[in-house]
This record gives sequence, C-alpha cells and structure tokens, in this order.
Amino acid sequence: MGIKRLVAVLMTTLLAGCAPAGAAAPGTPPPARPAPAAAYTVGVRTFTVDPTSARPLPVTVWYPAEGDAVAAGRFPVVVYSHGLHSLPELHAGLTARWAAAGFVVAAPAYPHTRRGAARFSRADVRHQPADGWRLIRHLTRLDARAADPLAGHLDVTRVAAAGHSAGGFTTAGMFTSGRSGRLRAGIVIAGGGTAGSFAGPAAPLLFVHGTADKIVPVTVGRAAYQRTTGPTAFLSLLGQGHGEYLTPGLPGFDQVLATTTDFLRWTLYGDPAAGRRLPGDARRPGVTLYETRPAP
Repeated sequence: MGIKRLVAVLMTTLLAGCAPAGAAAPGTPPPARPAPAAAYTVGVRTFTVDPTSARPLPVTVWYPAEGDAVAAGRFPVVVYSHGLHSLPELHAGLTARWAAAGFVVAAPAYPHTRRGAARFSRADVRHQPADGWRLIRHLTRLDARAADPLAGHLDVTRVAAAGHSAGGFTTAGMFTSGRSGRLRAGIVIAGGGTAGSFAGPAAPLLFVHGTADKIVPVTVGRAAYQRTTGPTAFLSLLGQGHGEYLTPGLPGFDQVLATTTDFLRWTLYGDPAAGRRLPGDARRPGVTLYETRPAP
C-alpha cells in the first residue's frame, strides 16, 4: 500500500481540527493543534516515579522550552525506553531533537536493566511495559498538578512509545489488548515483539533495524513487523549493526532522525505533510531502505 493510502488509514484514527497553541488549564481536555513550524530550544528535568516503592523509576524529561520555562501550549508525549546496560541520557542525541521538534520525551531508567543497576536482570524486561504505563499515569497526574512546571503542557491523550534494543521489546510490549487509546503510535528500534504484542487495537508502528545487527538479528524485527495489525513501516540501515546509526554524525543518523520525527508528527499531530515526507526522509541509496505494510 502506498504512503497516501497509509495516511488515509491513519488519519481516520486521529482527532480532527486544530486550535491555537495557547495556555491550557491543568487537567482540561487538550484540543488538537498544528505541528510546530519551527524548532524549540530544549529544557531537561529529572524526577523519580514512586521513589519509595519496590520499583522506583528515575525519569529524564526533555521538553520544548522558552527561556527557563516550558514553551506555551500542550505537546504530545513520547515515552522512550533504553536498552540493557544503558541510560536515558545516552540517547539524548535523538530524544533532545524530538523535543526540539515539539514533543515532551520522558525516558525512564529501568530498575534492573539500566547501567549500574544494583541487581541487574535481563529477565526484568518483561516487567518494563507496566513501568512505561506507570510513567504515563504519573505524567497524567503531573499535567493536572497546578504547581508542577509541566502542568497544562502535556497532551497525554496523544502518546507514542519508542525504544532501542530491550527498550524496543518494551515498546512492543506496551501494544497489547486492553491498552488505553491514548497510546497512538510506536517506534521499535533494533527490537522485536513480545508475547501478546500487537494484539490490541491497530496502531501505526515504525521499525528501525540494522541489517547486520548481531545482537538482535534483523529477522527478529521483521518477524514482529509481519505481526502488526495497523499500518507499519520498516526502515533498514544497510550493513549496520545494533545502533551506531543513533549517533549524530554517523551514517544513517540523519535518515533515522528525519523519519522518526516525521512519523511522530504524522501520528501525534495528525500532520499529513509529514506522512507524505516519510519515504523521502528515509531514502539514501546504499545506506537505507524503506518499505511499508498495510493493516491486514
């Protein structure tokens, strides 16, 4: 199916209309708004979700800023999940650029898979999708908490999940039956599906994978790609491994950044022009290959 048809399918799931990006009262239903026309400066803050619980969740947030404050208006949210032995700040080359494009990016440091975890456990990845949802609920509360700097700036009805490696599997695990409709789209980078993934309502998904990945073979990502229930795209980084294309300045980064940013603009802002740009964003002969799969 061509990109125009994919746009048509997707747009039936998005809220229609647009409104100015003015201030919004905390807790009020956010109107749809146009995608930003210019880049923002980026602010960063950290906090911990449930600090006294058995699974405290440190979170780094990148947000569109004006001076020392959050920029005016509400912004869609992206939950970004790191891989094994990693940390949110190690992905700032991508996440900060998404924030500059008009998204609030919240990245948890998972209790037992992050770098420096006191009790590292690869098996704990199966618990991380629930942590992602716990973070979304926390952000919903922050948006309604008048004293919080993010209050009135989080469009928690338009959320995407994204992640690399184990974080890609975590992202896939958030797309299960019974999930909230606020989760609109997903980006799985060098990852694959988990038990129960893609069983819920159809949602647009983008897979990004190096064809020479020896840690998570591209066949794993492609198997997940074939299981999805909504319009899906696959960006292959030709001859690349597990994630060097996520480093600014290295081959493929510009294509990954442009493709993921326009995918988020398309799915969370309902920007059809961004959807039409996707094949061109991804295209660099000898470096990338882009393909799409319609909903079954």
